[in-house]
Amino acid sequence: MVIISLDSLGFRDINEHQAELPTLNKLVNGGTWVKEVKGIYPTLTYPSHTTIITGQYPSVHGIVNNTKIQPERRSPDWFWYQKDVKSPTLYDLAHQKNLKTAAFLWPVTAGSKINYNLAEIFPNRIWTNQVLVSLKASSPLFILEMDKKYGKLRNGIHQPQLDDFITACAVDTIKHKKPNLTLLHLVDMDSMRHRYGVRSDDAMQALHRLDKHVAQIIQATKDAGTFADTNFVVLGDHYQINVDKMIHLNTLFAKRGWLTAKPDQTFKKNWTVMAKTCDGCTYIYTRNFGQLERLREIISGVEGVEKIYSAQEAAEFGADPKCTLMVEAKAGYYFTDESDRPSVVEKVLPEMMGDSNRYQGVHGYDPNKPGYKTTIVFNGPMIKQNHTVKSADLVDEAPTFAKLLGLQFPEPLAGKSIDDVFVD
Repeated sequence: MVIISLDSLGFRDINEHQAELPTLNKLVNGGTWVKEVKGIYPTLTYPSHTTIITGQYPSVHGIVNNTKIQPERRSPDWFWYQKDVKSPTLYDLAHQKNLKTAAFLWPVTAGSKINYNLAEIFPNRIWTNQVLVSLKASSPLFILEMDKKYGKLRNGIHQPQLDDFITACAVDTIKHKKPNLTLLHLVDMDSMRHRYGVRSDDAMQALHRLDKHVAQIIQATKDAGTFADTNFVVLGDHYQINVDKMIHLNTLFAKRGWLTAKPDQTFKKNWTVMAKTCDGCTYIYTRNFGQLERLREIISGVEGVEKIYSAQEAAEFGADPKCTLMVEAKAGYYFTDESDRPSVVEKVLPEMMGDSNRYQGVHGYDPNKPGYKTTIVFNGPMIKQNHTVKSADLVDEAPTFAKLLGLQFPEPLAGKSIDDVFVD
């Protein structure tokens, strides 16, 4: 089984561009397309990818955001390591059954038991570098072998070169190691959407490049002699929405004296109220704070705020049950964690692109926002041909994958297998 995540792939991408994407077009026509897939809240990459291989919501699997709560750090740690995942994963189930596993930049797999793992992680401490953190997080000998063979394709974490490198590593591994389960995460289109906008020419060019990468992976199974026995999955983790304004709630809280801002946009540890961004939404956390109704009233008066959810409502959505509030932005707006900006709401200008936390497209919103669904395509010997399924939830994907591999999760899942994709 080969699972290829095309980061930020939406229903709209296939629905409007299928004819010009030869590989995806062939997979759709020869397989089953589950058209609209509802994501989890927040619709971020790390929580979503963990849901995809656990079948649980973030409140259960524990990856409630991309990054950890470290307000004193300009670049907080991401949830890179599998030790933070509180639920069984598809790749661990496969490992327990002595199936060979491989993963390429699949989020939250650092330090896992995946046989051939090239983990997604980057250095955010001045005393380390990419080579050292990757070696610690991944399969050391494997990553050295891949870097020696294909490192020349890479230009740091810049796209599209990073996806070129990752695809080359996956092709080599499929051909020579023949893993039973391969997980591949390609980020080119997500990067272009953040920087240039969701439907920009740059994003559409990335979609076409991704189609070619999927073709390379399929060809690798043919070269390996495993194609006839391989079930392929091409999926998105979330979609994106165009933005032109950002909301700095921590700047507002600093003015109220609820946190102490620092010039580098972080804040001191003595906060009583803080925002922790998920881009399209933000968590609000409080400590020893007794003015909750006043807090809601103040946040509701901020331009661009669409909805405020209570802790109980956030937990019911499957978000972090430890938050005090969850705030949803209107389409066109997103949140930052910055504590010392000139104004609470600020326009995003094209010349800001390339700076940290400056985007023209983001995700993280409520998955029920209009036109915001992701999608998934199945193709292979166990899959119905020329078939469509109208809708499913992201939590339904893991139990479907387990069934394709003949595996069984040990605990009840939030999702259920999408049985309509299977040959009768």
